[in-house]
Amino acid sequence: MTMSKIAISLPRPLLAGARRAVREGLANNVSAYVASALEEKTKLDDLARLLDEMLAETGGPLTAAERRRADAALAGARRAQKPNKSRRPAGAKTRRKRAE
Repeated sequence: MTMSKIAISLPRPLLAGARRAVREGLANNVSAYVASALEEKTKLDDLARLLDEMLAETGGPLTAAERRRADAALAGARRAQKPNKSRRPAGAKTRRKRAE
């Protein structure tokens, strides 16, 4: 990847956080730390744009009532997926301990 050098101004606490991340081994240098943060911000911006487009195509965000119905449906689906540990599979036999 071709790199370009730029000069930026950062609030002192952000710069201190970036330097701390470098000291702790979370990034090779401040430039790499800033590049990683910009990459994540770009992804979030792209996702926000995609969501806006999708909402525009489907009539906008959910109403409060639609959200409650969706939450209830998802909760029911999650409950249905959880295995019930107290039930044995059909046809399973129980083991009995032998008397000694």
